[in-house]
Amino acid sequence: MRSAGITRPARVVPSHFSAGGSRLSTDVTDRAVASALPTRLRPADLLRLTDEGAEDVLAGRYDHLFPAGGVWPTENRWATRLLADDEVDVWLISWVPDRYTELHDHAGSLGALTVLSGALSEFRWNGRELRERTLSAGDQASFPLGWVHDVVRAPEPVVGAKDELGPMDPTLSVHAYSPPLTAMSYYEVTGHGTLRRTRTVLTDEPEPEPKPDTGTATGDLLSSNPGPATHTPKAM
Repeated sequence: MRSAGITRPARVVPSHFSAGGSRLSTDVTDRAVASALPTRLRPADLLRLTDEGAEDVLAGRYDHLFPAGGVWPTENRWATRLLADDEVDVWLISWVPDRYTELHDHAGSLGALTVLSGALSEFRWNGRELRERTLSAGDQASFPLGWVHDVVRAPEPVVGAKDELGPMDPTLSVHAYSPPLTAMSYYEVTGHGTLRRTRTVLTDEPEPEPKPDTGTATGDLLSSNPGPATHTPKAM
């Protein structure tokens, strides 16, 4: 899968060959960074895992996990877990129009994604405002600790756009979280341009159902707030 300038796995060029620094100093820095993280896996590792997961999905290795009859939901997001162990969870998510995740973080987990098909709009809080970017098929992004964002399926192009999602044109992405998700906090942007946490939920699923009276299981539909973020984002 290509990475289109969003972010690229560090494995492409070993860090000790970077200009302007010795291998020893780089190794010391790497160990210091790794010791401060809640997992031995780094963003580059998660990018690689999502890239490999995307390739496996495209190769048909997870077809048995797809929705019954191969019909992708058109009203709510759908997700299934591709891999789970003590270090990492890997998920496949199908996105539908106008279903925002709400502004959220991933608590003590690092994250990454690779877009398989279609495109996603991400609204990220940069400490002052929301910034928007589009992640298209083949693009990757990683999420360090403290990353707060809202994600939704990107609007269809005006020319040749379809009124409805068909069974052959889902917007799909593969996500990895390490350590596996245990909690997520949700936020809103205040009228003063600051970020305020509204709630924290315990969950082992990405973008869980926000309503506590409607639980979801692995592979079930994942609903989300249909409304966009309350603060107008600026394009990146």
